[in-house]
Amino acid sequence: MSLHHLPRRHFRTWARPTRRDERGITTAEYAVGTAAGAGLAGLLYKLLTGGFGEQLLRTLFDHVLGLLGIG
Repeated sequence: MSLHHLPRRHFRTWARPTRRDERGITTAEYAVGTAAGAGLAGLLYKLLTGGFGEQLLRTLFDHVLGLLGIG
């Protein structure tokens, strides 16, 4: 497309670099972070409230108490 047929005032408006408003990007990043945090919290809840979580916590506490010389 040739720009020679456009009046000069149109070319200046068209060729002028525009600045994008990026305020909404921060909001989108917070939304993604919040969704990821909620998903991770749900996953941890399911893992730790089941039999696997109970065994994991018991083993962890026994190990820490053994390191401290208490258990």
